[in-house]
Amino acid sequence: MRRQYINTVAHNDSAGTGQTFIYFGWLTLFVYFATPGGYLVDIQTSYMLKNQLHATATQVSAFRLVTGIPVYFAFVFGLMRDLWNPLGLRDRGFFLIFAPLTAIAFFGMAVSRLSYQGLLIGMLLVMLASRFTSAAYQGLIALIGQEKLMSGRLSTLWNVVSSVPVIMGAFASGYISEHVPPRATFSLVAVLTLFIALLGFWKPYSVFRNTYDKPQARGLDFLGDVKRLLKHRAIYPAVLICFLWNFAPGAATPLQFYLTNKLHASDAVYSYYNGIFAVSFIPTFLLYGVLCKKLPLNKLLWWGTIIAVPQMIPLAFIHSGNLALLLAVPIGLMGGIATAAYFDLAIRSCPAGLQGTLMMLVEGVFALSARGGDLLGSSIYNSSPRNGFLYCVIATTVVYALILPLILLVPKDLIATADGESNRAIGAEAPNETATTGTL
Repeated sequence: MRRQYINTVAHNDSAGTGQTFIYFGWLTLFVYFATPGGYLVDIQTSYMLKNQLHATATQVSAFRLVTGIPVYFAFVFGLMRDLWNPLGLRDRGFFLIFAPLTAIAFFGMAVSRLSYQGLLIGMLLVMLASRFTSAAYQGLIALIGQEKLMSGRLSTLWNVVSSVPVIMGAFASGYISEHVPPRATFSLVAVLTLFIALLGFWKPYSVFRNTYDKPQARGLDFLGDVKRLLKHRAIYPAVLICFLWNFAPGAATPLQFYLTNKLHASDAVYSYYNGIFAVSFIPTFLLYGVLCKKLPLNKLLWWGTIIAVPQMIPLAFIHSGNLALLLAVPIGLMGGIATAAYFDLAIRSCPAGLQGTLMMLVEGVFALSARGGDLLGSSIYNSSPRNGFLYCVIATTVVYALILPLILLVPKDLIATADGESNRAIGAEAPNETATTGTL
């Protein structure tokens, strides 16, 4: 009888986990297809600026830096997610309200005349509206990761599924930039955004059953939550590690201009490079999904970072577009474990009731470091016609090496367990009273 009970519980847990994966799989897919900072929109706007509006490398980098302003302050949207309960539906309420608003902004860009100012204003508007959707998505996946002790597996799912829009956008963007008018691109993304709103009507039992009533979801008022966030020691190394990991001076605009202007490759080569690069992460993402259940996060952080430090060095040896495509494979493989481990760490580091705030802080740091690194990389690239790109690769490698000492600052109890093992440090700092738990 006892064995039958155990088998029944295990079967229910497995079914619940599967339903959780399905829900977040679809949600992740549409969130990242529709994100204005994703490859489909970002590469298309960069080609519009470069080829149709004749912008320079520095102007393209500056455009990316400015349009990312709502993302740099993304923690504000995350805090609003943690404190606000729109329509009484919590995260689903954000999907139902702000996904349609984002789609409207994209449709507005589709019917507007193409200009630098118009593109700038339009991108700022879609960035602003989409931050609320992103805050609800990221806060929810972090909360479930903590409550169900599956931060590593959800990090794997997050990274694998979010790679699909990157891959498709990278391989399709070269063709789209040459054959599809800008308004069609923006209309396509607007339609994809509406699917997020449709998912707001879905309420799977395994995800939403008493989710907002558990200790990990408890919060206080605005000032109380801000104080708890600032006192939560685990957030600082996690945020700094994410900042350094995405600060790659040679990975975006300098590489794009090096391939097309220096090596005389077509615009499509840069897109294909990004596609192969993204595909090559997936095997090591999946490996992480297996290892995270067997090894503590501590070991995966060290191993992943050591492997990732020399990730960009092969770029220093490219002398043709075809070689760049070939080297994209090992470059991508070297970054998978580290990327998944850093997202796992971010989920574990969220204080109770502040999952949206910290995850959006991480998103903001990712965007700011990417744009800042890209702007610095463009300056380094322009500083030397002969060796500028080599200097960018060296700078990126040095930045990655700085992650290693930061791992020592992560609270040891937070990363001492494998995925699925009980850990009191995960979702810590839960208040004794609740002011913002809310209900579905």
